[in-house]
Amino acid sequence: MQGADAIRSLKGIGDKTEKTFHLAGIDTIDDLVTWYPRYYLTYEEPVYIADAQPGIRIAVLGKITNTPAYRQYRGLKIINVNIRDHSGSLALTWYNMPYLRNTLHMGESRIFVGTPVLKNGRMVMEQPEIYTIEAYEKQRENLQPVYPLTRGLTNKMIAKAMAQTVPYMETMEEYLPSFIVEKYGLMPYGQALKNVHFPVVKEQVGKARARLMFDEFFIFLAAMRMVKERTGVIENHYLIKETKESRHFEENLPFRLTNAQARALKEMKADLLRGEVMNRLVQGDVGSGKTILAMILLLMAATSGYQGALMAPTEVLAVQHYESFTKMLAPYGVRVALLTGSTTAKNKRDIYKQLKNHEIDIIIGTHALIQDKVEYDQLALVITDEQHRFGVRQREALSKKGYEPHVLVMSATPIPRTLALIMYGDLDISIIDELPADRLPIKNCVVNTGYRPNAYRFITKQVQMGRQAYVICPMVEESENVEAENVTEYTKVLQANLPPSIRVECLNGRMKAKDKNDIMDRFDKGEIDVLVSTTVIEVGINVPNATVMMVENAERFGLAQLHQLRGRIGRGAFQSYCIFIAGKDNEETKKRLEILNKSNDGFYIANEDLKLRGPGDFFGIRQSGMMDFVLADIYDNADLLKMASDAMKDLEEDGFSFSNLSNDRLKKQLELALQL
Repeated sequence: MQGADAIRSLKGIGDKTEKTFHLAGIDTIDDLVTWYPRYYLTYEEPVYIADAQPGIRIAVLGKITNTPAYRQYRGLKIINVNIRDHSGSLALTWYNMPYLRNTLHMGESRIFVGTPVLKNGRMVMEQPEIYTIEAYEKQRENLQPVYPLTRGLTNKMIAKAMAQTVPYMETMEEYLPSFIVEKYGLMPYGQALKNVHFPVVKEQVGKARARLMFDEFFIFLAAMRMVKERTGVIENHYLIKETKESRHFEENLPFRLTNAQARALKEMKADLLRGEVMNRLVQGDVGSGKTILAMILLLMAATSGYQGALMAPTEVLAVQHYESFTKMLAPYGVRVALLTGSTTAKNKRDIYKQLKNHEIDIIIGTHALIQDKVEYDQLALVITDEQHRFGVRQREALSKKGYEPHVLVMSATPIPRTLALIMYGDLDISIIDELPADRLPIKNCVVNTGYRPNAYRFITKQVQMGRQAYVICPMVEESENVEAENVTEYTKVLQANLPPSIRVECLNGRMKAKDKNDIMDRFDKGEIDVLVSTTVIEVGINVPNATVMMVENAERFGLAQLHQLRGRIGRGAFQSYCIFIAGKDNEETKKRLEILNKSNDGFYIANEDLKLRGPGDFFGIRQSGMMDFVLADIYDNADLLKMASDAMKDLEEDGFSFSNLSNDRLKKQLELALQL
């Protein structure tokens, strides 16, 4: 069995199953073995029924107190029983498992494992697993991998296919240099894969995941080194100076730049006059004023006779940038255009022609800006907004359109400086750590689910004052054995609890791009009062009229991510409010969320988050996902990130070159990283 073999080569995978795996991006054996479990189900010591909490998976030992009740409702076959221990009672429900009438008997004691939910004020455990006391003791020794799923793909299908890959994992060749594996005490690669998919003990799973997360960081850092080796020092062919137009624009801004903005702008202006091209990251908290600096630089480029491009992560944000740039730069005769995936074919052809003939000075858009058909005339400056990995492929695509342009990456992701220096080792870094004086601080509160009625009343009052609100629910995968607020269902709850005059709509990541853009556009225009959404609104929408954000199950997000979400409000002249509703009412949750409650400073929050979370929890749900890593998280796994950085330095001192690799697996991993 080879890693490049098609998944079809495995037993039991025919046309239909192959297509189902393909939809998840699994086409080869290598794709399958790197489809890692999202988390593991563990079987803990049973708790008393009185200690059960909604949304938290538990095991309870109880005596069945009634003969199983059976009924049919809308095609469902429903079994109900009640159990009791010395602390209280609990209702259990199973759907479409009628045979349980003959296997569950009143008076018997069993252990039931599941997630209780509140229904009509009563605690119910639905579809619980059933064990005898002896069988549960054996089960407690097991860890059950739970994989990310797509439509049609089940955990059982993945596990069955994965079982056939064990011989491949066992004979897999190590691809990291042996002295790196030994020095940092890393588990061999093949062994790590096997332990991740077929866990025996927690300690081994922890070591296996640590190895795979180390690899993710290592490959990312190696790809950056490879970019440096490929490109070397790039000569500056575009000396962009201040012009009378850019000076006039700066002097006549309706506000003063903060000291941090002025410092970052000075650094960037110096870059544009150096002998090599600018390659800089501007890291500024949400609302710190990065966009106005981008506008100044692009105006400098345009009035120096060059072209500039601003690439945004979403169409909605691209449109918002286009509208503000067009309005503010109109007095200077700068020609601004918009190019996105939604631009009509005719308009695209016109824009391509105008760009080639230098009839456009500044182009704003999404990744459509670097497609093959786009030709520029002296593209001197490219600014990317929240594009963390504007990598070598994109740079190569642009360089083929002329000389290498200056590149500026803007990010509102609050990464502590120590980690930013590692993550962005190929970039110079400017940090804007100061907010404009006229920004009203957001008022925060952290509450439990009992506060919801008050929150609904507050949202109603704000909407009646002419404002708008966001309600954020966590993304819930089909494979998750947790209770969390679901966007679609929660929208119905809000529609039922808010006055009929309040327009409530929902947005989620599974919608088509066109539908998402339409909803975000309508919210921007004030045609929607309350937008219920997952984290898809984290970047890419700027609605100054939105003054309330309510986050459900706030404990399921990382603090840095919650701060990013909070950055969608407080962008206008009105006082804004953020309500964090915690689904779990424990001390750890309160301690974490209290950091957000006390501070609106993203860099402070990121550092506190880093201190508090330590090495992370291998068996829980990851709190945040940044930088597109599959397993690794720069906050949870900062120690592994630093270790990977040290390993890179060891290799450089050893004279290792990434440009002449003999190891095919390492070469493939790096090429994949460079495509991102």
